[in-house]
Order: sequence, then structure tokens, then C-alpha cells
Amino acid sequence: MSSYLHHRRHSQNIDQGQAYELGHTSKSVGVDISETHDESKQPPPAVPPTLESQVRVRRLFSGAQLFMFSLTNMGLWEGMCTNMYFALYEGGPYTFSWSILICFFGAISQAASIGEMASIIPIAGAQYHWTWHLAPSKIKRFATYMQAWFTWFGYISLLAAVANVTIILLESLVGLNNPSYVAQGWHTALLVIAMCTLQAGMNMYLFWLIPWVEFVAGILHICLFVVFLVVLAVMGNRHSASFVFTARNTSEIQSGWTNQFVSFHLGMLTCVWSFTGFDGAIHMSEEVRKAKSAVPRAMFWSIFMNGLLGYAMVITILVAMGSVEDALNSSSPIVAILMEVTGSSAATTAMVTGLFIISFAINMGMIASVSRLTWAWARDGGLPTHFAYVDPKHRVPVRAVWIVTLLVCILCLLNIGSSSYIAFGAITSLSSLALYASYAIAISSMLYARYSSKGTLQLGEWNFGRWGPYINMFALVYTLWMCVFLPFPSSLPVTGANMNYCGPVFLFVVVVALVLWVVSAGKNWQGPNITIMDFVMAQS
Repeated sequence: MSSYLHHRRHSQNIDQGQAYELGHTSKSVGVDISETHDESKQPPPAVPPTLESQVRVRRLFSGAQLFMFSLTNMGLWEGMCTNMYFALYEGGPYTFSWSILICFFGAISQAASIGEMASIIPIAGAQYHWTWHLAPSKIKRFATYMQAWFTWFGYISLLAAVANVTIILLESLVGLNNPSYVAQGWHTALLVIAMCTLQAGMNMYLFWLIPWVEFVAGILHICLFVVFLVVLAVMGNRHSASFVFTARNTSEIQSGWTNQFVSFHLGMLTCVWSFTGFDGAIHMSEEVRKAKSAVPRAMFWSIFMNGLLGYAMVITILVAMGSVEDALNSSSPIVAILMEVTGSSAATTAMVTGLFIISFAINMGMIASVSRLTWAWARDGGLPTHFAYVDPKHRVPVRAVWIVTLLVCILCLLNIGSSSYIAFGAITSLSSLALYASYAIAISSMLYARYSSKGTLQLGEWNFGRWGPYINMFALVYTLWMCVFLPFPSSLPVTGANMNYCGPVFLFVVVVALVLWVVSAGKNWQGPNITIMDFVMAQS
């Protein structure tokens, strides 16, 4: 008997009649279950007609395709190239070279902990489902509800941030080849809307292509890494080891943080953000073959490989770059570094175009992942069940795809006007803090289940055995520690222009979720839909 069923027996009773009513009534469309089975060799449970329209997705992803999806979705070494500014600004090369190591070990411990839970319950809702089955019974309903909102808000803001970074790369290419071009906020907004609309259409009408697109993007992710590494290593400068690992610059004076401990941690947030969202592949669990093993392996090993590539790229950039001041004074540090190294706008354009293509693929994959999370939260009663509908022809949760796209497009409108960049930054900065809070709740629940069960917790086929609790503890400490610094302002003195609105925005999300709980959910929401979970687990 799987641990999922073991915990389900001990969860509070749910009104099954109410659970059935969460579905969206539609014409009868068959669900392909010919290849599914459970551990007792019994056929999967029947799905009531009212829920059938919410589960008819296809398991298109193979293990290799999901690995490439996860590998590309992180885009870690690309993130080191495009988001290096604050690491250099807050502490210089010293901060950049050491912080990525700390973040790598922290993120891989998070991935290991979450991978164990994904092997037990591979389902699109991910974190909040695990909390429902592993948390103490007295608080699990409240903890699950709050966590689901943190995860959903966090991923919406993360998608908005990735879309913005992608378009900024495109604008940097235009500026590189047309020096008279000056990017405006409304340019960014319109380009984000155009890109996300195109990608939403692909996710709806051509979703069968997405696994292959992400597979090819994963190959390009590796090949382009080799190109960057060779160009920077062969043609770049030759800074000493002391510059890379011990050099500090005047950035601490520029930022106003004279406390080196705080400055280091604020610079580390560049790497924290780049490692955020590694669990995106988990939200595709219901469209992956052999999900109990394929999902955790794809996530963990993609983090491991991305970490190695990211560290190698950071060291290579620091060795090959010119002065830190020149990079900080440019509109795009990576463009300035590549121009200095290659001395050619054509070569720089080609290399940055590669970054744009990868970022474009990341954004397309994230629309798929975030729409699945939205779909799961809708069919579990957190969002209107209208968004839980799966199109019978394309077998995709089309309404979830479009609501996610619409929300990102609305958020990107905050780019319009000079002062609106602050508002947009506030929303997108929410991603790390909200998702880290979500990770902390899930990992805490796993630790509770390990020790409260007194050794009877049945893990999935992918686990770390007796080392699991220690990995969970390290992951939890790292996650909570980073949560302390995520709301800190990046510069002193604090003004309206440099204020880090991450904390206030996250507090707003907490207040909204609490109000919803007090007004309605606390009395009416009974937890995830058990009927759907039974069906999904039988197919995994």
C-alpha cells in the first residue's frame, strides 16, 4: 500500500458528494486509461461524469523529455549571465563566486526533499497536496489552503518576471544594433503581451509539440553553454584567483550597505532567484509517463547539472570580464562583457540571440507549468471551477492557460510609465519569497511525518533513505534563512525608488488569503478533491 493511501486513510473525512460537485459538467468524453494500473493490479477508480472534464489530459512527456523540460526551465547559467547585476553591485566578484555555491547546495537539498514527496504523490498541485497528507491533522486544512495561495501567487509573479527578462533581452539586441533606440516601458509591455499571447496559443493548439520544443531547447541549452565558455575563456581577460574569490569593490559604498555580512546575503539573492522555480516540472506530473520515478529524477538531476553549468559560467565570466565598474555602468552587463571580449557587435548579437531563444523556450514551458498549477487549484476548489475544464479535443486545460496569460499581461502593464517599474518589480519580487514560504511548509510537513510516524512512513521509490531527514533539515534551515533576507532593501538610504516591496506585497497576499479563509474557505473548503487524487494516483 503506497504512503499516499496510508495517509489518506488517516485524513479527515470529506463529503464525497460535495467533492463531486466541484466538477464541470460536460458531454461524456472518454479518458484513456488503457496503460494505467495501481500497485494492487486493480483498475483505476471510475471518475464521476461531473469530474471527467477535469482529468482528460494525456501523458505526453517521456522521462527524457521531462528532464530536458526541467533542465531548460531552470536556465541557470543563462540566469547567471542576465541577472548578475545585484551580485556585483552588492559585493563584487567575491559575492558572486561564493554565493552560487551556497545556493547550489541549498537548492539541491530543497529538490531532494521535494523529490521525495513527488515520488509519493506525483500530482499537478504538488506542494499543497503533500502538505494535506503529511501535516498535523489539526492544522493541515489551514496550512494547505494558505500554501496553495502562496504557490499560485508566487508562480504567477515568477512567470511575469521571466517574460519581462525575455523581452529585455530582445530590447538589448535592438539597442546593440541600433544605438539610437531607447527602450520605453510601453515597448516592454506590448512585446510581453505579444509573446505571451503567441505562446499561449501554442500551449493550447500545439501542445503535443511542447515536449519536443523543450527537448530541443535543452540540447541548445548545453551547446550554447559550450560556445559561451569557449569564447569567454579563449578571448577574455585573465583575472587572478584573488579577483574572483576575494576581491571586493566600492559597490558596498554604492549600495550603502557597509555591513559585509548583509551585503553578501543581498548579493546572493541573484543566485537565489535563478534557482527559484525548480519544481516547475512537478506541475506537469499528470502528463508524464511513470511519474513516480520520472518526475523526481528529472527535477533533481536537472538541478545538479544546472548547478555545475552555472558555477562554471560564473567563474568563467569573472575571469574573462573587464572591470566591475564598466559592467555595472552598462545597461546590460552581459552585453558589455561580450562586446569587450569579442570586439564584435555581430558576434555579441549572435550569442545574446541564443540567450533570447532559451529564455523564450523557458517562458513557453512556464506557461504550461503554471497553467497546470492553476488547473489543479481550480478543481480543488481554491479558484473557480470554470478554470478546471480540460478541452476534449486538445486535452489541455485551455481556460487555465488563458487566465494565466491574461494575468501576466495585466501585470506587465505596470511597466508603462517610469514610476511603474517600481510596482512591477514589487510584484515580480514576490516570486522568491512566496515560493520559499511554500517550500518551507511542505518540507516542515515532511519532517513532521517522518518523526510522528515513528518509522512507518512509506516513501516512494525515489528517496534518500536514512539520509532523508538530515537533507530535509538542511533544506528547511536554508529556506528559512533566505526568507529573512529576501525582503531587505538592496540600497541605503531607502527611498520609494529603491524600496524592496517584496515584503509588503507578500504581506498583502497573506492578508488576501486570510480574508478568503475567514469569509468562506474556513467553513466550506474541505481540502483537495479526493476522487481526482485517487484517479491520478492510480494512473501514476
